[in-house]
Amino acid sequence: MTSEAVYGLAKTSVDAHTLGLSVVQNLLVQCGRRVAVAGADVARALEDPLAPRNTLLIESWIRDNRITHLGFSYRLDPVEGAELFGKLVHALKIKNLFADRGGTVHRLYFAGLPRACELVEQEHGDLVVAFCGDETPSETLHKLGVPPEQRPRCVIEGSAYDEARLQFAKELLAREKHLEIRPPDRSGYPEFGTERDTLAARLNHAVSRAQTPLIRAHVGPYLPNRVEAVALFLQWAKELARGGFLDILSIGTSQLTQSNFGEDWNGLPNGGGVPINSPEEFRAVWEASRPMLVRTYAGTKNIPQLAEMYERTINIAWHALSLWWFSELDGRGPYPLLENLNQHFETIRFAAQTGKPFEPNVPHHFAFRGADDVTYVVSAFLAAKVAKILGIKNLVLQIMLNTPKYTWGVQDLAKARALLELVRELEDHQFRVILQPRAGLDYFSPNSDTAKVQLAAATALMDDIQPHSPQSPPVIHVVSYSEASHLANPAVVNESIQITLAALREYRRLRLEGKIDDMESHPEVVRRTRELLQGARAVISAIEGAVAMPYTPEGLYQVFAAGFLPVPYLWECRDKFPHAVGWKTQVINGGVHVVDETGKTIPPQLRAAAAAAVARGG
Repeated sequence: MTSEAVYGLAKTSVDAHTLGLSVVQNLLVQCGRRVAVAGADVARALEDPLAPRNTLLIESWIRDNRITHLGFSYRLDPVEGAELFGKLVHALKIKNLFADRGGTVHRLYFAGLPRACELVEQEHGDLVVAFCGDETPSETLHKLGVPPEQRPRCVIEGSAYDEARLQFAKELLAREKHLEIRPPDRSGYPEFGTERDTLAARLNHAVSRAQTPLIRAHVGPYLPNRVEAVALFLQWAKELARGGFLDILSIGTSQLTQSNFGEDWNGLPNGGGVPINSPEEFRAVWEASRPMLVRTYAGTKNIPQLAEMYERTINIAWHALSLWWFSELDGRGPYPLLENLNQHFETIRFAAQTGKPFEPNVPHHFAFRGADDVTYVVSAFLAAKVAKILGIKNLVLQIMLNTPKYTWGVQDLAKARALLELVRELEDHQFRVILQPRAGLDYFSPNSDTAKVQLAAATALMDDIQPHSPQSPPVIHVVSYSEASHLANPAVVNESIQITLAALREYRRLRLEGKIDDMESHPEVVRRTRELLQGARAVISAIEGAVAMPYTPEGLYQVFAAGFLPVPYLWECRDKFPHAVGWKTQVINGGVHVVDETGKTIPPQLRAAAAAAVARGG
């Protein structure tokens, strides 16, 4: 099967995970393959494929489109996914839809969670090719039967950089070079480990001794017994402090800590994270973590009051807020959007008064909900400008790479560089931007060996943001390699840091020796960076021209409501914000774009003009 192949892609209507199908569809189209995506009626039929009416619907869709390669995606419960796929296979056999029975279907594919893939492969063997989500674009096309010579240049070049980083990482881990890494000595400045210690003081000291990056990691064990969980976390904090690898301990608090701090939790579901519920317990964390810097999640209720408590108890290294998010928009907080913005503004003013840095925990939340790359950049810029206006002196600019995980590395570099350039235009003698990249939340494989390789490859990507700057990145948020399978304990955190530092050291050595590509002037990265900057500037200009006082709570509310920041996958408040969810996005050549119903890219200038008309009431 080559050019006559027709790929049918389908999922059930109850599964909201559509991005993977969109990515595969786009890859196949770029390779000249015909693709038929199942509509809503077939999606509903796939929830019970053996019901007679549903079987007829599925049969008609396959025969009418002459589908030769059929892919089914189910990323919910693994057992349910395997059972549904088994029923689909049985329905295909009943209707003689396989090629060896006179039908058109030559090949079956299943995409699901790793356990679901295991169950499907055990049941159906060579009949099916399974996708568990770890695949690169090149691996995806190989599994789909598209030979290298039939893949377009943009796909090959986009994959080449990612494949090269993965190969670098595999070789690094195979030699266990990371186990040679020892913790740096951070002492030597007067404030070290005391209540006067700050991110700026530690970073300045590290820069003076050529010991960047500082390392931040997120830690938070959960146990059913609250007291035992807090005690375990204090033990972990002491272990991490003794290890010396970690500079900034980010406390992974529970949802109840964020939403119901100091209240009676009896009968309330806690969820994951360490369930701290008193100022005394936070103070105990600070004591246990000497000499690390400490920070934690912002609250989702009484946000300024919690920020003040964090200052008193843990001398919080910096404050992080999401502005639009952790509100009614995502169901993570109780406040309507405008009230959430008001409380976040008040908290940022408080942070400015303390002299502490601020981290806009913003752009990746838009990306989680389907936003395009221009929106990623614009949302972070808006938050950064708000911070400067409210008096923040040091901005921690977190850039979450691999988000969505289908993003190509060359596009990630362009997005990071465009965002960094735009935000650094705000810098002056009173406003400093501190870059803090990290790997994506859902990037890692549940397989530990694969995840370690991915962590090293992501670290190489971080270093390529500013490859000729030895002090960049100054801070790295290390996501532990175990995140996809289990919470990271101190041993995993420390090894993840060792992998990160070893990858940085080795990747820089290879670059100096000319053994890896220097990505500083990579043509596609340069082109896409320029494109993103132009698009972002156009959207920002439209916002500032159409929205009265955009850098206020009311202004940011209007920016969102008018549709300047598309979030097509927003689950909550869709009826309340129709213009925000009214756009469609798609992964094209490894980047996310706003598209029309035919899949054609809509220039940022055009959609910004449409949002501006809404903002003006037109």
